[in-house]
Amino acid sequence: MLLNDFIDIMNKLAPQETALGFDNVGLIIGTDRKQIKRVLVALDCTLAVAREAVEIDADLVLTHHPLLFSAVKRISPECPQTAAGYTLIRNGIALFSAHTNLDAAEGGVNTELCRLFGLQDTISVGEDSIMRVGNLPKTMMLDDFAVMVQNKLNTVAHISGSNTPVSRIAVIGGSGGAEYEQAHEAGAQVLVTGECKHSDAIAASVLNLNIIAAGHYQTENPVLIPLAAYLRSNTEGVEYMISKVNTPTFRTCGRCAE
Repeated sequence: MLLNDFIDIMNKLAPQETALGFDNVGLIIGTDRKQIKRVLVALDCTLAVAREAVEIDADLVLTHHPLLFSAVKRISPECPQTAAGYTLIRNGIALFSAHTNLDAAEGGVNTELCRLFGLQDTISVGEDSIMRVGNLPKTMMLDDFAVMVQNKLNTVAHISGSNTPVSRIAVIGGSGGAEYEQAHEAGAQVLVTGECKHSDAIAASVLNLNIIAAGHYQTENPVLIPLAAYLRSNTEGVEYMISKVNTPTFRTCGRCAE
């Protein structure tokens, strides 16, 4: 199929116009007139992912995070910011990204987190509709809920706040700690996100809002499976493969637990 047709299908799920103003979404490398038969799906277009795309003979890399956010002065294999892009360009592979528009989408990053955590009666919060807030089927202790988050996301969760009963949960994958006021105003007792600044966690505590920081990669990566499933059900003649090399940026040091 033509890449242009693929873009139309992606825009039905996550319209590019819903991305935040700072974002760089859509077709980043390549032409929409390109024919595609194999797509590599990943959270990030790292150099390892670009090389994987070459190895599997992909026509397109689809990522959540854009490769480029700001202007670059050169595209070179020696430049850390552009080495992956250089590899794609040299091998004729296109790159398409859906970032904050996929965060906000129904069927996107945050609705997938709601599904994993079993949240009910979920609503979109804020002008950007990125955050989701919903209710647990039954009240849980904060620490028990954090353990569930860890198990669902295969991560190590960092918790602010004391071990109190919680039932209303806000979720925002990635870097969402700064949205603590929005979560509080929606009645949430817990904000589950990937990252949270120290100062934001302190401010949230004044509002009696608990923060669970579960990892940027870990709170966004779950969307890749339903994203690939959506594309498979809406396209023909295209193979979708989820990257095997796009692993978490940070790992837990085993010695730290000893």
